[in-house]
Amino acid sequence: GVRCPTVETILSTVDFIPHANMNTVHHMLLFGCRIPASTSSSWDCGKNGICKDESSVMYAWARNAPHPELPKDVGFKVGQRSGLPYFVLQIHYGDIGAFGGETCVCTFVLQVQPFIAGIYLLMSVDTVILPGKKVTNADVACDYTSYPIYPFAFRTHTHQLGKVVSGYRVRDGKWTLIGRQSPQLPQAFYPTTKNLNIKYGDTVAARCVFTGEGRTTKTYIGSTSNDEMCNFYIMYYMDRKHSEPYMSCVEPGSKELFKHIPAEANVPIPVSPEQMHMMIHMGDSQGTSITKAALFSLHLSNHRINEFLTCVCVLDFHYQEAAGWPQSPLQLGQVSGLAVDSNSNLVIFHRGDHSWRADSFNSQAQYQQRSLGPIQQSTILVVDPAKGNILKASGRNIFYLPHGITTDKENNYWVTDIALHQVLKVSGDGRDAALITLGEAFTPGSDKNHFCKPTDVAEDPETGNIFVSDGYCNARILKFSADGKYLSEWGSGSSDRRRHIPFLIPHSLVFLPDKKDLCVADRENGRIQCFLAETGEFVKEIKKDEFEGKVFAITYSPAGDGLIFAVNGQSSFSSAPLSGFVIDYPTKEILDTFRPNTKDFEMPHDIVQSQDGSVFVADVASKSVFKFIPESKLLFFYIIDSCNVLHDAYTVFGENVLVVGLALFQHTRLMSEKQSVAQQNQLQAEEKSEVLPIREKGVLPAVITTLLLIPLVLVISMGVFLCWRKKSMFDCSKAVGSLNLGNFFASHKGYSRQGFDQLSTEGSDQERNDEDSSDSETEEYSALQRPQLSS
Repeated sequence: GVRCPTVETILSTVDFIPHANMNTVHHMLLFGCRIPASTSSSWDCGKNGICKDESSVMYAWARNAPHPELPKDVGFKVGQRSGLPYFVLQIHYGDIGAFGGETCVCTFVLQVQPFIAGIYLLMSVDTVILPGKKVTNADVACDYTSYPIYPFAFRTHTHQLGKVVSGYRVRDGKWTLIGRQSPQLPQAFYPTTKNLNIKYGDTVAARCVFTGEGRTTKTYIGSTSNDEMCNFYIMYYMDRKHSEPYMSCVEPGSKELFKHIPAEANVPIPVSPEQMHMMIHMGDSQGTSITKAALFSLHLSNHRINEFLTCVCVLDFHYQEAAGWPQSPLQLGQVSGLAVDSNSNLVIFHRGDHSWRADSFNSQAQYQQRSLGPIQQSTILVVDPAKGNILKASGRNIFYLPHGITTDKENNYWVTDIALHQVLKVSGDGRDAALITLGEAFTPGSDKNHFCKPTDVAEDPETGNIFVSDGYCNARILKFSADGKYLSEWGSGSSDRRRHIPFLIPHSLVFLPDKKDLCVADRENGRIQCFLAETGEFVKEIKKDEFEGKVFAITYSPAGDGLIFAVNGQSSFSSAPLSGFVIDYPTKEILDTFRPNTKDFEMPHDIVQSQDGSVFVADVASKSVFKFIPESKLLFFYIIDSCNVLHDAYTVFGENVLVVGLALFQHTRLMSEKQSVAQQNQLQAEEKSEVLPIREKGVLPAVITTLLLIPLVLVISMGVFLCWRKKSMFDCSKAVGSLNLGNFFASHKGYSRQGFDQLSTEGSDQERNDEDSSDSETEEYSALQRPQLSS
């Protein structure tokens, strides 16, 4: 295995070329790993496994099998930011005594590939093969619920009892073959049926045919030689904007569906005795494995990379609170919404002297404080994002309880008012004219002409269509034309139709202009759900343990392959400090977590990003707005021409090194004990994310640091010049609109996708006030029942 270069957004693996001796090596598998199963240079896969987390097959080679090639303009994303910082090469030997000497060449390219490759795995997990039974079928099937994928290769895998494995796409009842092969033949990737695609609404299905003949006991799914496996791998590519590097299916599929599987799926593919003998690779009956895996860190290599010359940029970005912002205090009420206008100014939506209290609404969601009249203060403030001073104020004598706000390209405001149960388009010229009004004032409802405490608005800047999240007592998203005509509505989505969970306060919306998706913060379900804005079809769900069960607000940046910014809320089962999150949209991984330095969030209610990369968070409880800016710990340029120099750069600066070029990855024998221990210590340090003082790492790094500082000015100048010359490949600037934060975060770890139990309460964003309610400490109030009203 080989440590991949960092910064996945500009590195793609476009080809794998095996250099193996076919007289000794039976087949090889290349996996992408976040954390390898071992820190040794090589280990026994049968005992220790491949990866500590999920492994992703990226390449398979077997003797006498064709060499699979990636289609033109297609590549795998690799590197630290891609979630695959390590390659692990698993080698199945025909003769274990021949261990060592095999090589694999991986070609990397600097330019962004328009299409990203991925793996879809269909796998049976509960099949039982009865002893002596001639035929046992293992069926797997799932509904496909993402963007279109284009399969170009497939691989089958079972152990000794497998006879044939077949994969299909099912569309409108028609079964189309993706691939079919005997798992006893060379276990490589083979070309799929040409001109095939899989899109939303299709079903992906696979069948493995086993025989229990010759067995005297039941055989279960497992990893040892006495167990069985049923895997069908689909290697696909999809548009980079919507890429998902790994998808899986473990559902057994319905008997009714598989009644219609083509007859060919039940016909074994003949394998000669010679071929069968060649494919036995799992050792003796005790399960002793003769497979080996190799872990080889690039920055510890002494192997010189030929024709390797590049610029190393060391960058480490993290969001920190901007000290001294705003320069003068802002006199705000409960801050419910934020936006950024076309002039890059911050827009604040607040409630003045009104507040949401426990007695603000009755059980029918009707507002109880109309006698107070509308808010007399200016509720919409346009603020200089750099200094925090007010540039313009408007929105007087219109609103009762402001909530969400967004701006259009003409700097008009789309807003929601939960007391009015209305959505309004208000002029941004200071006249405070309501250009469009949706809903009936103070009248909650659930038809297309009424809302019930609507929470937020998002706009498609191309069409002018708007989307409304509705809300605290409805559970839907509504779509309207630019002039306010009702178009459609939908509820929550699910990749598993049998486990559909309705929205529980859809609280915040964001439109993704480069992807044409619409995402919603489903507050009390602690998740982010995304849909095709055109049709409302479900695309994906982002749900993390770090959200602590609640997601209050989201915003989006097209930087890199797309970033979601989110803030969570107080949870009754956790006392962890509330935080902001930066999430990679394609992989759904958390890249950064941030929170204020001066004081904790109390109830972060909205979030927005400005064009210079700054992030603003509104806190409804503390009546304040926080500003966060991306800060770098180090920016350095160095020219390297071999792995030896690269090793020095890693020693001094850590992992944040950008490497480009052609890398030759060589599988070697076990490293010396000293090297293995050093490598193990380093990997453990990476897993714990501990930063050791430089003085603890010995004298040599200090000497290297001193030597590197001598030509500092010349090196930086040269690096700036090279990056300027190569700006079409990598932009080192921080100009407005060009900040690519997806390339800059130092590291991110894997997170569980375990869900949360549905909560039995809904929290409002009422002001904390000990005199108002005994529940004010937690901001939790009983959920209002949907009003039984006629439209």
